[in-house]
Amino acid sequence: MKIGLVLPLAEYPTGQPSYAEIRSLAVQAEDAGFDSVWVFDHLLFRGPDGTSEGIWESWTVLAALAEATERVELGSFVMCTAFRNPAVLAKMAVTLDEVSRGRLILGLGTGWHQPEFEAFGVPFENRVDRFEEALQIIVGLLRTGRVDFTGRHHWSRAGELRPRGPRPGGPPVLVGANRPRTMGLAARYADLWNSCWFGSPSGAVEVLARVRESCLSEGRHPATLGITLGVNVSVEGEDGRGGEAPSGVDVLTGSPGVVARGLRRYEALGVSHLVLNLNPHHREAQARLGAALRLYRAEPGRARKR
Repeated sequence: MKIGLVLPLAEYPTGQPSYAEIRSLAVQAEDAGFDSVWVFDHLLFRGPDGTSEGIWESWTVLAALAEATERVELGSFVMCTAFRNPAVLAKMAVTLDEVSRGRLILGLGTGWHQPEFEAFGVPFENRVDRFEEALQIIVGLLRTGRVDFTGRHHWSRAGELRPRGPRPGGPPVLVGANRPRTMGLAARYADLWNSCWFGSPSGAVEVLARVRESCLSEGRHPATLGITLGVNVSVEGEDGRGGEAPSGVDVLTGSPGVVARGLRRYEALGVSHLVLNLNPHHREAQARLGAALRLYRAEPGRARKR
C-alpha cells in the first residue's frame, strides 16, 4: 500500500506557511520514504460569521514542487473542476505530468465550500451536472488526445491535446466521491477513487462496500478501480506527547507502533493508497509519522521495491 502525505497550504491551524516551509516539508517527506505528497484545492475559507482564512493556490504550488522533488508522486486532493475550464485543466495536467516526469495524480471533485465559489465568481448551482460534463471532457482529452463535446455547461469542439505528455493515456485520474451519483461517476471515469476523512479503519468499511457496489452497478469489476482514502493522523513522541486528537474528529492516533498497526489494517481492507493528514503539520510531527511509516514497512515480507 502506498502512503502519501497532505502538505499544509492554509492559515489554519498554526498560521499561513510560506512556500519555503511547504517545500521543506515536501523534501522531508520524500527523504523519509513517503510515496506521494498532496495539496488541497481551495481559494478561500469563510465561516458563518464572515471570518476568512487564506490558502495558496494549489496548482502553482504543485508545479513548483515538481521541480523541488524527484521521486514522490504529486497529487491534487482534489482539484475542483468548477474553478478551471475543463479542457484547459486537461492541458495543465499533461504539462505538469511532463514537468514532473510522469508523477502527477490528477484528483478531481465537485467542490463544496459555497463561500469561496461566491467570493471568486464561480457558479455553485448544478455542481454535479457541471462535474459530470467536465469529466467527459478531461478524461476524453487525457485518454485519447481528442474530444468533441457539447453539454449544457461545458463544451469543447474539436478539442485536441498537443503535445500529449510523457504517458500515452495521461496521468491517472482520481475522483473524490461520497454520494451515490458521484460514486457512480468515479466508477465510470476514474482510475482511482477517494473518500475522506477517516481515523479508525473500521470507519471506512461501509463506504468501501458502497464504492464496490457502484462499480458493479456501472458494469465495472471493483478490482479495476484503485481505492484511496484520506486519513487524519496524529503520532505521539517518545514522551507520549503530540498525539492529540481534536474534539469530534476521527483520528488515527497513538505511538508510532500503534499508528503502524492502523496502517496495516487499512491495507487489509484493500486500500491501495492512503493519504495522511497531519494537523498541525510541522517538521517534528512529520518525523514522528515517518517513524510509524518505517515500522509499517519493517514487517517481514513488506520490503519495498525502489
